[in-house]
Amino acid sequence: MPDSLIVIRAGATDFEMQGRIRGVVDIPLCPAGVTEAEHVASQLTAWPAVALVSSEEQCALETARIIGHAMGLKPRVVANLHNLDQGLWQGLLVEDIRRKQPRLSRQWQDNPWAVAPPEGELLEDACERVEEVLEKLLRRYPEGRVAIVVPEPLDRIVCWLVAGESMGDLWAREPHGEPLKEIPLATQWARMPRADRYQPTPI
Repeated sequence: MPDSLIVIRAGATDFEMQGRIRGVVDIPLCPAGVTEAEHVASQLTAWPAVALVSSEEQCALETARIIGHAMGLKPRVVANLHNLDQGLWQGLLVEDIRRKQPRLSRQWQDNPWAVAPPEGELLEDACERVEEVLEKLLRRYPEGRVAIVVPEPLDRIVCWLVAGESMGDLWAREPHGEPLKEIPLATQWARMPRADRYQPTPI
């Protein structure tokens, strides 16, 4: 198992800048997102890594290529690291969803474990698929740092799975939040029974 996992939030797209839910809508970085990726790349030059993996979505892959150029690493695209699928809410403004579907949006905000967006993915299902990817990934690299680039809010889901950190508001972009985080890896994290891991807990 690697010594640590560097979780990197993909740069922004036009949807994030407009306050829209992107989910799995596959669109490229906007100019601000390119700037974000370049800023992260400049920080990571002091954090040597043995591997750089990325979601296959455009925003994550473009971010990973910018970072990989700075770090001297070729990004490896990994399947099943796509973002949380938010179904029919994708492309809509958060404020419009709250206005048009107040009851469901309130349930989602209060306990996203209990409901899913219309035609969307349950949070538990997303966690299970991402955990399977992480288990394989962390077995592949015996030491060093592994960097992983995923879109928001999947970066927070990864941090929750690996370190138990709060996911926060899965609709809220965190423009002033840290776009990357290094998490030391405890060898026992992947051995936690799934039934325990996915108990509804405060987000």
